[in-house]
Amino acid sequence: MKIIFIVLWAIISLTANEGNTIKVIKLTQKGERIAKVMCEPKKLPEPGGSIENLMKKIKASHACSPLSKNKLEAVAYYLNHGKVTVNHAHISVPEDAKCPVCGMFVSKYPKWTTMMVHDGKTYYFDGVKDMMKYYIFDGDFIYDRSHISQMSVSDYYTLEEIPASKAFYVLDSDVFGPMGRELVPFKSQKSAQSFLEDHNGKLIVKFNEITDSMLMKLDGLSQ
Repeated sequence: MKIIFIVLWAIISLTANEGNTIKVIKLTQKGERIAKVMCEPKKLPEPGGSIENLMKKIKASHACSPLSKNKLEAVAYYLNHGKVTVNHAHISVPEDAKCPVCGMFVSKYPKWTTMMVHDGKTYYFDGVKDMMKYYIFDGDFIYDRSHISQMSVSDYYTLEEIPASKAFYVLDSDVFGPMGRELVPFKSQKSAQSFLEDHNGKLIVKFNEITDSMLMKLDGLSQ
């Protein structure tokens, strides 16, 4: 049995608050990794019921190598949430779209996708860092910034499309994007703070606080 994992806004609607939302997403992601490495998918029980009962079923199935309680819980979350379908807006990228800064195919990296609409044309980027280079470095990328009608980023946990101007960005964590060290975007400050604490982030910044020197430092350069 192949279980396809997609993190969804539907999960968020089932939780009582944002703290629970983050917990569900993190445990589901962790459970996917554990299930693929330590379990036999065909022996795993069908999803459904409470997490506690599903943990008991997983243990009784002997589908996995001996797991700690925390790992067992993560696998249970993965089974229960792994088949939910996407129902929130996300950035849809054409397969042939290339980042105008680095030239990479953007559709390969949905977790990191950002986009800009300028004079009716849509540009896609494989991370916040490259999009901000295209926006800030006006000597390298010459166009009228006043003609930008939209800039969007993808929430790291849910992939939800959010306005770039409203996102919270974690600077220089231990999670690397396609182009290395990154600015990781989140819809809320609370989820950004949780990620910063878990992944050794340096700082949380807003869109208008991102500077050229920040971008250069992420690439190991200095002015």
